[in-house]
Amino acid sequence: MSSPKFCILRAPGTNCDIETARAFELSGGIAERVHLFRLLENPELLDDFQGLCIPGGFSYGDDIGSGVIFSRQLQYRLSETLAKFLEADKLALGICNGFQVLLKSGLLPNGSESFPPSESSEPDATLTWNLNGQYTALWVNLKVRSSNSVFFRGIDEIEMPIAHAEGKIAVRDPSVLSTWNERQQIAVTYHPMNSDETVGDDVLDYPINPNGSVANIAGLTDPTGRILGLMPHPERFLFATQHPQWTRKRLSGDGEGLKLFKNAVQYFG
Repeated sequence: MSSPKFCILRAPGTNCDIETARAFELSGGIAERVHLFRLLENPELLDDFQGLCIPGGFSYGDDIGSGVIFSRQLQYRLSETLAKFLEADKLALGICNGFQVLLKSGLLPNGSESFPPSESSEPDATLTWNLNGQYTALWVNLKVRSSNSVFFRGIDEIEMPIAHAEGKIAVRDPSVLSTWNERQQIAVTYHPMNSDETVGDDVLDYPINPNGSVANIAGLTDPTGRILGLMPHPERFLFATQHPQWTRKRLSGDGEGLKLFKNAVQYFG
């Protein structure tokens, strides 16, 4: 069986596309970096891919908000193409700015169930400024909360770096959280390191929860488990030596972030 192909969709301001493509290649997939303008000119290009990934960066300079302009391009100019893509047995991943794009376009949290969203619909959630009001970059520990996500199969806890200013998830109504919990859509949450304590929905203090996200949410999946958006950067932990304490912890070999990309490739195997 041939290796699955992943479209790394970039836009002006994207800056994590090369390492994201490399992550899929190291995992046995084929990755192609495709500029958004190419896809706008020829939407049928997406038919050749089994996976779509929107990487991190500052698309369009985040001029009117993180991921807003990129998300509008998807929502209004590529809605039919993406709806067709989602109806097939394919995967989509959004990392950091890519998560912002997926959420603000309506691709998350409900996937093909409500994409494209109607003009009158009110979004369930958004990503807004960190509680500390600052760009924040540090390493975080994550607890996998959903057994539904393709990308987190076989993972219980995982460390990754974050680097963002608008990573705080806010919901329009507390009932949204109940729905997400029932449908296994909360993929990962920020969690204390080396702790067996069950953490509820109370927002943990900085730096455990670095942005103040409601219910400590770091990533969301759609009901099928095939679409994932997360703020931490798995593509920045492909090798053990990328961890800031790799010597102290005597880490070697692959970094934990590579597991997500391997899961994506193996889904088609």
